[in-house]
Amino acid sequence: MKVTVFSTRPYDRLFLEEANDGRLTFSFYDARLDLSTCALAEDCPALCAFVNDDLGPEVLLRLFNGKTRMIALRCTGFNNVDFYSVRNLEFTVARVPIYSPPSISEYTIGLILALARKICRAWLRTREGNFSLEGLLGYNICDRKAGVYGTGRIGAGVAKILRSMDCDVVACDPYENEELTKLGVRYVSQEELFRTCDLITLHCPLTKETKYLIDDRAIDLFPDGTMLINTSRGGLVDTRAVIRGLKSGKISALALDVYEEESEFFFQDFSDRVIQDDVLARILNFPNVIVTGHQAFFTQEAMRAIARQTVDNLLAFSRGETPQGVVPWKSVLGNAGQ
Repeated sequence: MKVTVFSTRPYDRLFLEEANDGRLTFSFYDARLDLSTCALAEDCPALCAFVNDDLGPEVLLRLFNGKTRMIALRCTGFNNVDFYSVRNLEFTVARVPIYSPPSISEYTIGLILALARKICRAWLRTREGNFSLEGLLGYNICDRKAGVYGTGRIGAGVAKILRSMDCDVVACDPYENEELTKLGVRYVSQEELFRTCDLITLHCPLTKETKYLIDDRAIDLFPDGTMLINTSRGGLVDTRAVIRGLKSGKISALALDVYEEESEFFFQDFSDRVIQDDVLARILNFPNVIVTGHQAFFTQEAMRAIARQTVDNLLAFSRGETPQGVVPWKSVLGNAGQ
């Protein structure tokens, strides 16, 4: 089966070909999937897309007319897919539900420690021969109250590590994790988590309900000097509101591995170009902010697992079977899908 792969980088090709072992015929393209690039998938029964590819109504219709019937997402999230069109056009959409939760959990902890101990600032100084400690005073994480918003596999992993560091951990999630409660994690309301935590880390999907979960109203609830971490989805955070929170002191430190408008910038080299997004350019200039380019997932273990599941999903479709990672559009659309 022929498969067009969009938004590919050398590492994508390496891991997908390793998992494929010649069973599928891949055509790799650096270009993102959008209306201008749909033709690259013409006459291909399946395509492989990533987090910032456009799978909206117009794109899906164009793909359908080009004889594509299956979309393999090499990621967990699917908020970039219009499932009304998926339902109407009868596409099969499969994702990678689980690949390496520790990759993101451990990266989140790394960001927390880097902010608390000002490691990035210290590294920049010592490269210039400045070994002064002025301005590098940090604080212990074990003395802080941490709020974990979302306790799926990734959030649960973060909560476990924080508990192992003797943090007082509270969580907010519709479904309580019994293993976490046995470790001393208490489940609280969203408002209580926002009002009482010195450190807040986000690990929930992006839905209509969680869009701009962190906005001006939420930030007003924060204790002064709250640390905020987002390694989940960019749209959970209203970046303009966060800038106001940084300026007011409500937010003392911020780490973003995702950004609400990241599709125009992330996974690309802009080092010799001017960043035209004024909000992104502004937030990059705060000394108490770390921004990374959607890197939390990027480990050898995760890439191998993503490639294996993606190839398995594609092979299942080629055999006329339901892929293990299929996204059931009825559950995504709820009552509207009936």
